[in-house]
Amino acid sequence: MKHITSRGLLSLCLLAVSVQQVLAHSADEHAGHTAPASNTQEHAQVKFANVPLLDQNGKTVRLEQDLVQDKIVVISFIYTSCTTVCPVVSSIMGKVQKQLGARVGNEVQLVSISIDPQRDDPKRLQDYARAFQKGPGWSWLTGSPQSINETLKGLGSFSGDLKSHQPLILVGDGNSRHWMRYYGFTDPTVLAKEVEKLSGQRTHAKHTAIAMEQQP
Repeated sequence: MKHITSRGLLSLCLLAVSVQQVLAHSADEHAGHTAPASNTQEHAQVKFANVPLLDQNGKTVRLEQDLVQDKIVVISFIYTSCTTVCPVVSSIMGKVQKQLGARVGNEVQLVSISIDPQRDDPKRLQDYARAFQKGPGWSWLTGSPQSINETLKGLGSFSGDLKSHQPLILVGDGNSRHWMRYYGFTDPTVLAKEVEKLSGQRTHAKHTAIAMEQQP
């Protein structure tokens, strides 16, 4: 057996301390989180508050009118000072963007909504987005606390406490209003498949409508 040098022992001790600090920080920051079962999903009824929001470029948008209408949409909920749950959720969104490729920004729209509007201004969201977003079609939204609260309540994601928010992603069709709510750290492939399914339903509905129009 090889002897561990004093330098090696010191490195191991430092690593152990670092891991303990990360775990302690995670437990403290998200002490109120209810740990959801992975890949838990349910059909969702959503309502879009008609309130002004700001994207990462400082542009005023209305969620349904400007980003959801006519799109298949994937929506997540984050805040930039979160160092545990939110980076994982944003990484999942980034992988969904990669899997869907050029469809994001055309048929598909990604949306991340900050649940901490008092600190997350557009510039802060823009800086945060650089670590996850690779390409167009992904809007990062903030706004006044009132506008954000109304938006979160309509989407079923309002907790009133940053530390008690759950990992949550919505996938839906702005036209058919079919929405699924995914709890936990959902596999990006599962989310991408839901997008594909909604896209296929659109194609089927379109072909059915054309066929009915052509009937004598």
